[in-house]
Amino acid sequence: MAKMLEGIRVLDLTNVLAGPFCCHQLVHFGAEVIKVEAAGRGDLARQLGADPALNAKNMGVSFLAQNAGKKSVTVNLKNPDGKPLFKRLVKTADVVVENFRPGVMNRLGVGYDVLGALHPELVYCAISGFGQDGPWVHRPAYDQIIQGASGVMSVTGDAQSAPLRVGYPIADTIGGMTAAFAIAAALNARPRGAFLDVSMLESVLATMGWTVSNYLIAGVEPSAQGNENPTSAPSGAFEAGGGLLNIAANKDEQWVLLTDHLGLQALRDRPEYASREERKNNRLALKAELEAVLKTRPARDWAKELNRIGVPAGAVLSVPEVLEMPQIAERGFLASFENVPGVGRDIEIVTTGVKLDGKAPGVESPPPELGQHNDEIWMELGVSRQELRNLKEGGAL
Repeated sequence: MAKMLEGIRVLDLTNVLAGPFCCHQLVHFGAEVIKVEAAGRGDLARQLGADPALNAKNMGVSFLAQNAGKKSVTVNLKNPDGKPLFKRLVKTADVVVENFRPGVMNRLGVGYDVLGALHPELVYCAISGFGQDGPWVHRPAYDQIIQGASGVMSVTGDAQSAPLRVGYPIADTIGGMTAAFAIAAALNARPRGAFLDVSMLESVLATMGWTVSNYLIAGVEPSAQGNENPTSAPSGAFEAGGGLLNIAANKDEQWVLLTDHLGLQALRDRPEYASREERKNNRLALKAELEAVLKTRPARDWAKELNRIGVPAGAVLSVPEVLEMPQIAERGFLASFENVPGVGRDIEIVTTGVKLDGKAPGVESPPPELGQHNDEIWMELGVSRQELRNLKEGGAL
Protein backbone atom coordinates (compact mmCIF):
# COMPACT_ATOMS: atom_id res chain seq x y z
CA MET A 1 0.00 0.00 0.00
CA ALA A 2 1.27 3.47 -0.89
CA LYS A 3 2.67 5.48 2.01
CA MET A 4 1.52 8.95 1.03
CA LEU A 5 3.84 10.76 3.46
CA GLU A 6 6.82 8.47 3.00
CA GLY A 7 10.07 10.41 3.20
CA ILE A 8 8.57 13.09 5.47
CA ARG A 9 10.25 13.45 8.87
CA VAL A 10 8.12 14.93 11.65
CA LEU A 11 9.46 16.00 15.04
CA ASP A 12 6.70 15.54 17.60
CA LEU A 13 7.41 17.70 20.66
CA THR A 14 3.84 17.41 21.89
CA ASN A 15 2.24 16.11 25.06
CA VAL A 16 -0.94 14.30 26.10
CA LEU A 17 -3.53 14.45 23.30
CA ALA A 18 -4.03 17.17 20.67
CA GLY A 19 -0.46 17.09 19.34
CA PRO A 20 0.13 13.34 19.70
CA PHE A 21 -3.22 12.68 17.97
CA CYS A 22 -2.14 14.94 15.10
CA CYS A 23 1.10 13.01 14.68
CA HIS A 24 -0.78 9.71 15.09
CA GLN A 25 -2.54 10.56 11.81
CA LEU A 26 0.73 11.51 10.08
CA VAL A 27 2.61 8.34 11.05
CA HIS A 28 -0.23 6.16 9.76
CA PHE A 29 0.05 7.87 6.39
CA GLY A 30 3.73 7.00 6.18
CA ALA A 31 5.62 9.86 7.82
CA GLU A 32 8.59 9.13 10.04
CA VAL A 33 7.53 10.62 13.37
CA ILE A 34 10.16 11.14 16.05
CA LYS A 35 8.84 12.00 19.50
CA VAL A 36 11.26 14.48 21.04
CA GLU A 37 10.53 13.99 24.73
CA ALA A 38 11.72 15.77 27.84
CA ALA A 39 14.70 13.96 29.33
CA GLY A 40 13.76 11.95 32.39
CA ARG A 41 9.97 12.20 32.17
CA GLY A 42 8.73 12.21 28.58
CA ASP A 43 5.19 12.80 27.39
CA LEU A 44 2.83 13.30 30.37
CA ALA A 45 0.46 10.77 28.76
CA ARG A 46 2.96 8.09 29.74
CA GLN A 47 1.61 8.44 33.29
CA LEU A 48 -2.07 8.65 32.32
CA GLY A 49 -4.73 6.03 31.72
CA ALA A 50 -6.98 3.47 33.38
CA ASP A 51 -4.19 0.99 34.23
CA PRO A 52 -2.08 2.22 37.20
CA ALA A 53 0.54 -0.48 36.64
CA LEU A 54 1.22 0.80 33.12
CA ASN A 55 1.34 4.39 34.38
CA ALA A 56 4.08 3.33 36.80
CA LYS A 57 6.02 1.80 33.89
CA ASN A 58 5.85 5.07 31.94
CA MET A 59 3.67 3.33 29.33
CA GLY A 60 0.21 4.56 30.28
CA VAL A 61 -2.82 3.64 28.20
CA SER A 62 -3.24 7.28 27.15
CA PHE A 63 0.25 7.14 25.63
CA LEU A 64 -0.22 3.74 24.02
CA ALA A 65 -3.42 4.92 22.35
CA GLN A 66 -1.76 7.31 19.89
CA ASN A 67 1.97 6.74 19.66
CA ALA A 68 2.37 3.48 17.75
CA GLY A 69 4.82 3.66 14.88
CA LYS A 70 6.70 6.62 16.35
CA LYS A 71 10.32 6.73 17.50
CA SER A 72 11.34 8.29 20.81
CA VAL A 73 14.39 10.36 21.66
CA THR A 74 15.03 12.47 24.72
CA VAL A 75 16.64 15.88 24.96
CA ASN A 76 16.82 18.63 27.55
CA LEU A 77 16.18 21.91 25.72
CA LYS A 78 17.30 23.86 28.80
CA ASN A 79 20.70 22.19 28.74
CA PRO A 80 23.44 24.09 26.86
CA ASP A 81 24.40 20.88 25.02
CA GLY A 82 20.84 19.75 24.39
CA LYS A 83 19.70 22.77 22.39
CA PRO A 84 22.39 22.54 19.64
CA LEU A 85 21.67 18.82 19.34
CA PHE A 86 17.98 19.51 18.79
CA LYS A 87 18.78 22.12 16.14
CA ARG A 88 20.87 19.56 14.27
CA LEU A 89 17.85 17.24 14.28
CA VAL A 90 15.57 20.04 13.03
CA LYS A 91 17.78 20.48 9.96
CA THR A 92 16.88 16.91 8.93
CA ALA A 93 13.13 17.36 9.46
CA ASP A 94 10.26 18.54 7.33
CA VAL A 95 7.82 19.31 10.15
CA VAL A 96 7.97 20.35 13.81
CA VAL A 97 4.80 20.02 15.90
CA GLU A 98 4.49 21.46 19.41
CA ASN A 99 1.63 22.18 21.78
CA PHE A 100 3.33 24.19 24.50
CA ARG A 101 1.75 27.38 25.77
CA PRO A 102 2.43 30.28 23.38
CA GLY A 103 5.86 31.75 24.01
CA VAL A 104 7.46 28.69 25.64
CA MET A 105 9.45 27.64 22.56
CA ASN A 106 10.64 31.23 22.08
CA ARG A 107 11.83 31.39 25.70
CA LEU A 108 13.73 28.15 25.13
CA GLY A 109 15.42 29.74 22.11
CA VAL A 110 13.93 27.28 19.62
CA GLY A 111 10.82 29.08 18.40
CA TYR A 112 9.82 29.48 14.77
CA ASP A 113 11.94 32.60 14.25
CA VAL A 114 15.04 30.61 15.13
CA LEU A 115 14.14 27.29 13.54
CA GLY A 116 12.67 28.88 10.40
CA ALA A 117 15.88 30.84 9.85
CA LEU A 118 17.85 27.63 10.35
CA HIS A 119 15.61 25.66 7.97
CA PRO A 120 13.52 27.93 5.66
CA GLU A 121 11.46 25.03 4.24
CA LEU A 122 10.36 23.86 7.69
CA VAL A 123 6.64 23.46 8.37
CA TYR A 124 6.23 24.52 12.01
CA CYS A 125 2.87 23.74 13.62
CA ALA A 126 1.96 25.25 17.00
CA ILE A 127 -1.20 23.83 18.59
CA SER A 128 -2.65 25.80 21.50
CA GLY A 129 -5.95 26.31 23.23
CA PHE A 130 -6.73 29.78 21.92
CA GLY A 131 -4.11 30.53 19.27
CA GLN A 132 -0.84 32.45 19.36
CA ASP A 133 -2.38 35.88 19.97
CA GLY A 134 -5.51 37.53 21.35
CA PRO A 135 -6.76 38.39 24.86
CA TRP A 136 -6.89 34.73 25.94
CA VAL A 137 -3.47 33.76 24.59
CA HIS A 138 -1.96 33.00 28.01
CA ARG A 139 -4.93 31.13 29.45
CA PRO A 140 -4.26 27.46 30.25
CA ALA A 141 -6.28 25.20 27.97
CA TYR A 142 -7.51 21.70 28.66
CA ASP A 143 -10.17 19.84 26.71
CA GLN A 144 -13.00 20.61 29.11
CA ILE A 145 -12.03 24.29 29.25
CA ILE A 146 -12.34 24.47 25.46
CA GLN A 147 -15.61 22.53 25.47
CA GLY A 148 -17.06 25.09 27.86
CA ALA A 149 -15.65 28.16 26.11
CA SER A 150 -16.70 27.02 22.62
CA GLY A 151 -20.38 26.55 23.39
CA VAL A 152 -20.19 22.78 22.94
CA MET A 153 -21.34 22.13 26.50
CA SER A 154 -24.25 24.57 26.13
CA VAL A 155 -25.75 22.43 23.34
CA THR A 156 -24.94 19.03 24.87
CA GLY A 157 -27.47 17.25 27.05
CA ASP A 158 -31.12 18.24 27.41
CA ALA A 159 -32.99 21.01 29.19
CA GLN A 160 -32.41 19.32 32.55
CA SER A 161 -28.76 18.25 32.15
CA ALA A 162 -27.13 20.93 29.97
CA PRO A 163 -24.51 22.33 29.96
CA LEU A 164 -22.89 18.92 29.72
CA ARG A 165 -19.40 17.75 28.78
CA VAL A 166 -19.10 15.55 25.69
CA GLY A 167 -18.03 12.11 26.89
CA TYR A 168 -14.60 12.05 25.27
CA PRO A 169 -11.91 14.74 24.68
CA ILE A 170 -13.52 16.16 21.56
CA ALA A 171 -11.68 19.50 21.61
CA ASP A 172 -8.23 17.91 21.83
CA THR A 173 -9.12 15.45 19.09
CA ILE A 174 -10.56 18.05 16.72
CA GLY A 175 -7.57 20.31 17.35
CA GLY A 176 -5.21 17.46 16.48
CA MET A 177 -7.12 16.51 13.35
CA THR A 178 -7.18 20.15 12.22
CA ALA A 179 -3.43 20.37 12.71
CA ALA A 180 -2.82 17.18 10.71
CA PHE A 181 -4.92 18.54 7.84
CA ALA A 182 -3.06 21.87 7.89
CA ILE A 183 0.33 20.13 7.91
CA ALA A 184 -0.61 17.91 4.97
CA ALA A 185 -1.69 21.01 3.04
CA ALA A 186 1.50 22.89 3.92
CA LEU A 187 3.64 19.97 2.77
CA ASN A 188 2.03 20.28 -0.65
CA ALA A 189 3.12 23.92 -1.09
CA ARG A 190 6.09 24.89 -3.22
CA PRO A 191 8.30 26.28 -1.91
CA ARG A 192 7.67 24.79 1.50
CA GLY A 193 7.96 26.71 4.72
CA ALA A 194 5.14 27.89 6.97
CA PHE A 195 4.11 28.71 10.50
CA LEU A 196 0.78 27.05 11.33
CA ASP A 197 -1.14 28.52 14.27
CA VAL A 198 -3.83 25.99 15.27
CA SER A 199 -6.37 27.14 17.84
CA MET A 200 -8.33 24.36 19.52
CA LEU A 201 -11.14 26.83 20.27
CA GLU A 202 -11.47 27.90 16.65
CA SER A 203 -11.06 24.31 15.41
CA VAL A 204 -14.03 23.23 17.50
CA LEU A 205 -16.12 26.23 16.43
CA ALA A 206 -15.33 25.40 12.80
CA THR A 207 -16.90 21.96 13.24
CA MET A 208 -19.99 23.61 14.76
CA GLY A 209 -20.65 25.57 11.58
CA TRP A 210 -24.19 24.28 11.09
CA THR A 211 -25.14 25.11 14.68
CA VAL A 212 -23.29 28.44 14.79
CA SER A 213 -24.85 29.51 11.47
CA ASN A 214 -28.34 29.11 12.86
CA TYR A 215 -27.39 31.98 15.16
CA LEU A 216 -25.26 34.03 12.76
CA ILE A 217 -27.68 33.87 9.84
CA ALA A 218 -31.09 32.96 11.23
CA GLY A 219 -30.75 34.64 14.64
CA VAL A 220 -31.72 31.44 16.47
CA GLU A 221 -29.62 30.79 19.57
CA PRO A 222 -28.57 27.12 19.74
CA SER A 223 -29.90 25.18 22.70
CA ALA A 224 -29.54 21.69 24.16
CA GLN A 225 -31.92 19.26 22.50
CA GLY A 226 -30.79 16.05 24.15
CA ASN A 227 -31.29 13.07 21.85
CA GLU A 228 -33.71 14.93 19.60
CA ASN A 229 -32.78 16.19 16.14
CA PRO A 230 -34.16 19.75 16.06
CA THR A 231 -34.30 19.82 12.24
CA SER A 232 -36.89 17.06 11.85
CA ALA A 233 -39.31 14.66 13.51
CA PRO A 234 -39.50 11.81 14.15
CA SER A 235 -35.73 11.96 14.38
CA GLY A 236 -33.83 11.09 17.53
CA ALA A 237 -33.45 8.33 20.10
CA PHE A 238 -36.49 6.24 21.04
CA GLU A 239 -37.05 3.70 23.79
CA ALA A 240 -37.23 0.21 22.35
CA GLY A 241 -37.02 -3.23 23.88
CA GLY A 242 -33.69 -3.60 25.67
CA GLY A 243 -32.32 -0.15 24.88
CA LEU A 244 -32.39 2.98 22.77
CA LEU A 245 -33.01 3.06 19.03
CA ASN A 246 -31.94 5.97 16.83
CA ILE A 247 -34.36 6.72 14.00
CA ALA A 248 -33.87 9.44 11.39
CA ALA A 249 -37.12 9.63 9.42
CA ASN A 250 -36.20 13.05 8.05
CA LYS A 251 -38.06 12.82 4.74
CA ASP A 252 -41.80 12.64 4.25
CA GLU A 253 -41.47 9.32 2.43
CA GLN A 254 -39.53 7.91 5.39
CA TRP A 255 -42.28 9.10 7.73
CA VAL A 256 -44.77 7.16 5.62
CA LEU A 257 -42.62 4.02 5.56
CA LEU A 258 -42.07 4.19 9.32
CA THR A 259 -45.72 4.56 10.25
CA ASP A 260 -46.71 1.80 7.82
CA HIS A 261 -44.16 -0.59 9.31
CA LEU A 262 -45.26 0.16 12.88
CA GLY A 263 -48.94 -0.16 12.01
CA LEU A 264 -49.48 3.51 12.88
CA GLN A 265 -50.81 4.76 9.55
CA ALA A 266 -53.59 6.63 11.36
CA LEU A 267 -51.07 9.10 12.76
CA ARG A 268 -50.66 10.57 9.29
CA ASP A 269 -54.31 11.70 9.30
CA ARG A 270 -53.95 13.74 12.46
CA PRO A 271 -53.42 17.49 11.90
CA GLU A 272 -50.68 17.74 14.55
CA TYR A 273 -48.52 15.40 12.45
CA ALA A 274 -49.54 16.50 8.97
CA SER A 275 -46.30 18.27 8.04
CA ARG A 276 -42.65 18.30 9.05
CA GLU A 277 -43.13 21.55 10.99
CA GLU A 278 -46.19 20.21 12.81
CA ARG A 279 -44.34 17.02 13.72
CA LYS A 280 -41.44 19.11 15.05
CA ASN A 281 -43.83 21.21 17.15
CA ASN A 282 -45.43 18.07 18.60
CA ARG A 283 -42.37 15.85 18.70
CA LEU A 284 -42.76 14.68 22.30
CA ALA A 285 -46.33 13.49 21.83
CA LEU A 286 -45.32 11.80 18.59
CA LYS A 287 -42.39 10.14 20.33
CA ALA A 288 -44.71 8.61 22.93
CA GLU A 289 -46.96 7.22 20.18
CA LEU A 290 -44.04 5.55 18.43
CA GLU A 291 -42.43 4.23 21.60
CA ALA A 292 -45.60 2.41 22.59
CA VAL A 293 -44.93 0.09 19.65
CA LEU A 294 -41.12 0.19 19.62
CA LYS A 295 -40.89 -1.03 23.24
CA THR A 296 -42.50 -4.32 22.26
CA ARG A 297 -39.38 -5.61 20.46
CA PRO A 298 -35.56 -5.31 20.69
CA ALA A 299 -33.88 -2.24 19.26
CA ARG A 300 -31.53 -4.25 17.04
CA ASP A 301 -34.44 -6.10 15.42
CA TRP A 302 -36.20 -2.84 14.64
CA ALA A 303 -32.97 -1.40 13.23
CA LYS A 304 -32.55 -4.27 10.76
CA GLU A 305 -36.16 -4.05 9.59
CA LEU A 306 -36.28 -0.27 9.28
CA ASN A 307 -33.00 -0.05 7.38
CA ARG A 308 -34.26 -2.77 5.03
CA ILE A 309 -37.29 -0.69 4.05
CA GLY A 310 -35.36 2.58 3.73
CA VAL A 311 -35.78 4.22 7.15
CA PRO A 312 -32.36 5.04 8.67
CA ALA A 313 -32.08 3.43 12.12
CA GLY A 314 -29.54 1.99 14.50
CA ALA A 315 -29.36 0.62 18.02
CA VAL A 316 -27.39 2.74 20.52
CA LEU A 317 -24.32 0.66 21.33
CA SER A 318 -21.68 0.72 24.05
CA VAL A 319 -17.97 0.93 23.16
CA PRO A 320 -17.39 -2.83 23.75
CA GLU A 321 -20.44 -3.63 21.65
CA VAL A 322 -19.39 -1.59 18.63
CA LEU A 323 -15.81 -2.93 18.74
CA GLU A 324 -17.21 -6.46 18.47
CA MET A 325 -19.33 -5.63 15.44
CA PRO A 326 -18.15 -7.13 12.13
CA GLN A 327 -18.33 -3.65 10.62
CA ILE A 328 -15.36 -2.68 12.81
CA ALA A 329 -13.70 -6.03 13.44
CA GLU A 330 -13.46 -6.99 9.76
CA ARG A 331 -12.25 -3.71 8.23
CA GLY A 332 -8.79 -3.55 9.78
CA PHE A 333 -9.62 -0.56 11.99
CA LEU A 334 -7.96 -2.08 15.06
CA ALA A 335 -4.24 -2.86 15.14
CA SER A 336 -2.59 -5.35 17.48
CA PHE A 337 0.98 -5.62 18.73
CA GLU A 338 2.41 -8.64 20.54
CA ASN A 339 4.37 -8.52 23.79
CA VAL A 340 5.02 -4.77 23.64
CA PRO A 341 8.32 -3.71 25.29
CA GLY A 342 7.69 -1.80 28.50
CA VAL A 343 4.15 -3.18 28.65
CA GLY A 344 4.81 -6.89 28.83
CA ARG A 345 1.65 -7.98 27.04
CA ASP A 346 -0.22 -7.70 23.75
CA ILE A 347 -2.19 -4.54 23.06
CA GLU A 348 -4.82 -3.36 20.58
CA ILE A 349 -5.20 0.23 19.43
CA VAL A 350 -7.34 2.20 16.99
CA THR A 351 -5.85 3.42 13.72
CA THR A 352 -7.56 5.97 11.45
CA GLY A 353 -10.96 6.29 9.80
CA VAL A 354 -9.52 5.96 6.29
CA LYS A 355 -8.82 3.18 3.81
CA LEU A 356 -6.23 3.64 1.06
CA ASP A 357 -6.85 1.55 -2.04
CA GLY A 358 -8.99 -0.78 0.01
CA LYS A 359 -6.62 -1.21 2.98
CA ALA A 360 -6.51 0.49 6.37
CA PRO A 361 -3.21 2.34 6.91
CA GLY A 362 -1.08 0.87 9.67
CA VAL A 363 2.31 1.05 11.31
CA GLU A 364 4.84 -1.70 11.94
CA SER A 365 6.07 -0.87 15.44
CA PRO A 366 4.32 -0.47 18.80
CA PRO A 367 4.48 2.71 20.93
CA PRO A 368 8.10 3.30 21.99
CA GLU A 369 9.66 3.28 25.41
CA LEU A 370 11.05 6.61 26.55
CA GLY A 371 14.30 7.32 24.69
CA GLN A 372 14.18 3.98 22.89
CA HIS A 373 15.70 5.43 19.72
CA ASN A 374 18.30 7.74 21.23
CA ASP A 375 21.27 5.79 19.87
CA GLU A 376 19.73 5.33 16.41
CA ILE A 377 18.67 8.93 15.82
CA TRP A 378 21.53 10.82 17.49
CA MET A 379 24.21 8.60 15.96
CA GLU A 380 22.58 9.16 12.56
CA LEU A 381 23.51 12.83 13.09
CA GLY A 382 27.15 11.89 13.65
CA VAL A 383 27.17 11.71 17.46
CA SER A 384 29.57 9.02 18.65
CA ARG A 385 28.83 6.53 21.42
CA GLN A 386 31.28 8.29 23.69
CA GLU A 387 29.61 11.65 22.98
CA LEU A 388 26.25 10.07 23.74
CA ARG A 389 27.53 8.87 27.09
CA ASN A 390 28.88 12.33 27.84
CA LEU A 391 25.60 13.97 26.83
CA LYS A 392 23.62 11.61 29.05
CA GLU A 393 25.93 12.16 31.98
CA GLY A 394 25.72 15.94 31.47
CA GLY A 395 21.91 15.91 31.49
CA ALA A 396 21.47 16.87 27.82
CA LEU A 397 19.70 13.58 27.09
